[in-house]
Amino acid sequence: MSRMHADYEILPELLAEARRLAVDFHAGLKDRPVGARNPVMAPQVLPDEGGGALSALKQFEQTVAPQLSASAGPRYFGFVTGGATPASLAADWLVSSADQNSPDPGDSIGPALSHQTIAMMADLFDLPYSQGGGKDGFGGTFTTGAIGANYLGAACFREWAGRMNGLEVTRDGLGELLQPGAVEIFSASPHVTMVKALGVLGFGRKGYTDIGKQPGREAMDVAALDRALSNSKARAKVVIASAGIVSTGDFEDLTAIADLCDRHEAWLHVDGAFGLFARCSPRLAPLVTGVERADSITTDCHKWLNVPYDCGLFFTRHIDLLETAMLLTAPYLEMDGAVPSFINRTMESSQRLRSLPVWMSLHAYGREGVREIVERTCTLAGEMGKRIDALDGYELLAPVRLNIVIFRGVLGDDAESNAGQKALLDAINATGKVYVTPGLLHGKSGIRAAFSNWMTGPEDVEIFADALTEARAAVASEGEA
Repeated sequence: MSRMHADYEILPELLAEARRLAVDFHAGLKDRPVGARNPVMAPQVLPDEGGGALSALKQFEQTVAPQLSASAGPRYFGFVTGGATPASLAADWLVSSADQNSPDPGDSIGPALSHQTIAMMADLFDLPYSQGGGKDGFGGTFTTGAIGANYLGAACFREWAGRMNGLEVTRDGLGELLQPGAVEIFSASPHVTMVKALGVLGFGRKGYTDIGKQPGREAMDVAALDRALSNSKARAKVVIASAGIVSTGDFEDLTAIADLCDRHEAWLHVDGAFGLFARCSPRLAPLVTGVERADSITTDCHKWLNVPYDCGLFFTRHIDLLETAMLLTAPYLEMDGAVPSFINRTMESSQRLRSLPVWMSLHAYGREGVREIVERTCTLAGEMGKRIDALDGYELLAPVRLNIVIFRGVLGDDAESNAGQKALLDAINATGKVYVTPGLLHGKSGIRAAFSNWMTGPEDVEIFADALTEARAAVASEGEA
């Protein structure tokens, strides 16, 4: 009997051991260092014969588990990172257990489940839904995350821009689309994943017109956009707007931008990787008014919905363009099904059942559960901003508008330097109590913290404040030494 067959014979014992390790991890989550600092993996020789799954789990427990960070926990404030709710964690185990390759209908419930879940997410965001997209609403697809979703958005508007120029870009290549007067893209604060997507799809990482920002903010100057659109001679115009800009959580005036896009017949893409979730809260929803008028929208479920990595979501009214850009045909793929195939809506022809953790979370916690996470974490971010305002040696770089706090240490003559702020950031993370990442606003280096984990509570704000005080003292002590 092979090792694999032998392991399958003891599958209940094997999964029980994996369960023990998972439960132990979560039991110690609040005590584990939030960021893994300089983890080490010694070189190993590939064994000729393995020792079986239980032996591998034992090696994991001894060498990997102790160095795992508590990024799934309540005080990981880096990037915009959620955790995994109990329902989504259980669902993710089932995803691996069932191991459905879910894009193509005909042999699995996966595609039907994904379509149903996308419709539920559209309802959560108060967006009109239509499986095929169009004037009646948005269709969509699950992706790996923001880069995948923004790639799909850029592929859609590239196809649209081609048609506006009498071209079939995906079939025939970029060609004339890169000539002056064919297409112009406008943005003020595009996320780096969209910049990357523009590069990969041939527009170039610098292939957009930089629109001015409102004074003291990251948000687009709408009057400047109006002037740029009016002056543009391009046959196809694209505007990339943001709902929740990553440095500060700022929002652009999507209603005014949508009005301009209507007037100038421009495509509107909205990056709402985390900011779209403001639609879940009656108190915050006005920040995102107008997003329902977009041509395409990006968001991430592994942020505020708190499902396991990786899980992004892309909406568009132009499913026909998406399916043209992503078309994949071969005789062996011609399966009949009651719902459209996701092979023609994403880059990957092999796709895990990402919809199940989302579906399970929505059924487990409903609209009110998601609203509570969003509103609580935004409130806690506001409280953290007030604490930083009151702390000696720190200052806010921008008002807390949503869930992101951007601040810096006041370090005397070193206040403006990257090195000084990095030393403070490293000292904060060295406490093991929290994890934060660098920030930059209007040329000033700083530190940013994003609140998006379902576990985060008022006690974590207190621990964060203590870590800031401890780190400031450590940096001051080093400076005196």
